[in-house]
Amino acid sequence: MIPTSNASSDTRMTGESSTLRTPIVSHPRAQDSRPVRVLVADDHQIFRAGLCKLLESEPGFDVVGEADDGAAALALVQRLNPDFLLLDLSMPKMSGLETLNELSAAGCKCHIVLLAAAIEKSQVLEALRLGARGVVLKDSAIGLLFKCIRTVMAGEYWLDRDSVADLVLHLRQAPGPRATPAKKTFRLTPRELQVISTVVAGYPNKEIARRFSISEDTVKHHLSSIFDKCGVSNRLELAIFAINHHLVRE
Repeated sequence: MIPTSNASSDTRMTGESSTLRTPIVSHPRAQDSRPVRVLVADDHQIFRAGLCKLLESEPGFDVVGEADDGAAALALVQRLNPDFLLLDLSMPKMSGLETLNELSAAGCKCHIVLLAAAIEKSQVLEALRLGARGVVLKDSAIGLLFKCIRTVMAGEYWLDRDSVADLVLHLRQAPGPRATPAKKTFRLTPRELQVISTVVAGYPNKEIARRFSISEDTVKHHLSSIFDKCGVSNRLELAIFAINHHLVRE
């Protein structure tokens, strides 16, 4: 077990793979009313302890638990219902992706970001498909981690050292069964489908405007309508949504 800085207030689970650091809070998190409740899952004890100490030193964060393998992380998420889970990609018993798959199947609502020393684009895409909100590399500056958590808690995605275009290009080139045209188009107009294709291809608004001989304001109007119809909030979400629903035509 990893001892906490305030042993008198600890609540612990039986077993050596997890530690509960504060009592369970069952009420929903009100906006800005309390710190973000963070669960850290990483099998390297020194790294995990240091990360927890850094998070606890930053205003607005409260580390509520630790886990040193995927199975323990799954159990703690189900018991603690944290706001945010930092999930190591490589762990014993259950890998980060396996744990993420189990959490997704269970309908987990907490925000999840993968921690990784290194990660392949295919793993990033799989994590996004399973509900992760981003990836943080372990050699990132601690300030970027704080920014990542706040960004994700605000409803955005966080990807370190990758672009939407690179990820989507990899997804489109990945081997697999040929997609059949989708019958559902989410009330998207032909022009909106064209705009989606350019977003997936990685074009900025200025280039999209030039490509279709329209103004950038018109492009922004199309994107606003597209986001609303597809239920997404940014270009990365739109690109993943479009690929998964076969909205992009070759």
